Amino acid sequence: MSNDGSGSAGKGADGNTSYGHKPFVRSRGHFADRITADGRDGWPVEAGRYRLVVSRACPWASRALVSRRLLGLEHALSLAIADPVQDDRSWRFTLDEDGRDPVLGIRLLSEAYDARERDYPGGVSVPAIVDVPSGRLVTNDYQRITLDLATEWSALHREGAPDLYPEPLREEIDEVMEGIYRDVNNGVYRAGFASGQNEYETAYADVFRRLDLVSERLTDRRYLVGDSITEADIRLFTTLVRFDAVYHGHFKCNRSKLSEDPVLWAYARDLYQTPGFGDTVDFDHIKKHYYRVHTGINPTGIVPLGPGLSGWRAPHQREELGGRPFGDGTAPGPVPQGEEVPARGRP
Repeated sequence: MSNDGSGSAGKGADGNTSYGHKPFVRSRGHFADRITADGRDGWPVEAGRYRLVVSRACPWASRALVSRRLLGLEHALSLAIADPVQDDRSWRFTLDEDGRDPVLGIRLLSEAYDARERDYPGGVSVPAIVDVPSGRLVTNDYQRITLDLATEWSALHREGAPDLYPEPLREEIDEVMEGIYRDVNNGVYRAGFASGQNEYETAYADVFRRLDLVSERLTDRRYLVGDSITEADIRLFTTLVRFDAVYHGHFKCNRSKLSEDPVLWAYARDLYQTPGFGDTVDFDHIKKHYYRVHTGINPTGIVPLGPGLSGWRAPHQREELGGRPFGDGTAPGPVPQGEEVPARGRP
């Protein structure tokens, strides 16, 4: 995420978006190699070979954090967490001792990008997966990474891992995700970085039209598709969990708060309280990033103290709708030591 909150930073350009006098457009990740079971792109699935680089502030990176936890891939895919406030060069590893990632040995994520391709046309985005032996970036394809974690990495899943992308439901999941991506995940950015009133109002209308449809869909079902958590729920959650803290005010998506929609608020709390979701969310990082980095929207850099977070722990009663969070599987184990969200980032 650079000043546009895309997940990108540095190199004087944003690899995932364009904005200014033109409508906000998000492009695909520049590096779209896939890590697969058969290694057909030259990157075979291999425990311990790769490192996932994220910012806990970024909703696109948060998808990968949730998937990795639910699937139990912590032992196979190590984790690097960047400072939520990056500079013009890149995402920084200033949270680590001596300001270096302890595994990759680099100070800036851009170093892994440069090891792959110098002077490429874009910014430095998260999530990113880096090949540890070579120090080279493998992929920053935020749309594909989690789908591959759910399917191509299955041999390394924990025992009892849920099926987040079940084959019989993929067509429906894809359809639901497409609308959510266009109008909600990306829609809040189209509103927040609109360069004109009409552009903003169109995006604003799309956001709330889709949220109303999703709320209606979830009135009598616990999850978006089927009776257990899928990739669709992960993608919706990472926007909903940021909605009241940043999108409602910072991005002017202020028709109503998430907490004012009884269905969506209960649904979001249900997921937040499910192991693998809330234990990856750092509200401190989220607010610091959006309010301090987006100087075009918030030139003072003041980070608001609210909203209060205690409601995220309130009962939701969604279990009354039935459903099994992990399908035929089980909940993930405790958060690995060293990956816990600090107390200041939790309710």
